Amino acid sequence: MDLIFKCLPFNQLDIFQLYEIMALRQEVFVVEQNCPYLDADGKDPKGWHLLGLNTENQIIAYARLLPKEVSYPDYPSIGRIATAANARGTGAGRALVQEALLECNRLFGNESIKIGAQLYLLKFYQSFGFESVGEEYLEDGIPHIEMIKPSFP
Repeated sequence: MDLIFKCLPFNQLDIFQLYEIMALRQEVFVVEQNCPYLDADGKDPKGWHLLGLNTENQIIAYARLLPKEVSYPDYPSIGRIATAANARGTGAGRALVQEALLECNRLFGNESIKIGAQLYLLKFYQSFGFESVGEEYLEDGIPHIEMIKPSFP
C-alpha cells in the first residue's frame, strides 16, 4: 500500500485532520479493543503527529511522537500507533513505524526511543530493534511491556 506521510506539530493540524486522528484512535483503541480510556491525555499539544495518508488523502495510519519528558523523563517516545482496519495486512503498519523512527531521529536527534507496547505486538516491535525492559503490566486492562530501541550506532 502506498502511503504519503506528513509529520506535523499539533498547532499545524487543521480541524479536519484532528477529527480524523481522534476518530481513528477511538475506532482502534476504544471500539475494536473494547477499552474505554481518556484519549485526550494532554500530551497531543506537546508532540508531533505522523499521518499516513492513502491516495484519497484519508488518514489510515497514525503515530504520535513525543519528545523527552512528556511520557518518559529520559526518552522520546512513539505512541498511539494505529492503522485503520482496512489497511491492516498491507504493510501500512510496518511503513508507519519505520517512518516514525526516521522522524524521531530527525526531530529529537540520535536518541534511544521508548514505547509502551501491547504485549501481543512484542515480536513486531522487536523486528525494528526494540528490546523489552521491565515487567509486563496492565494498561487499561491490556497487557503491555515497555521497550527501548537503542540509538543508532
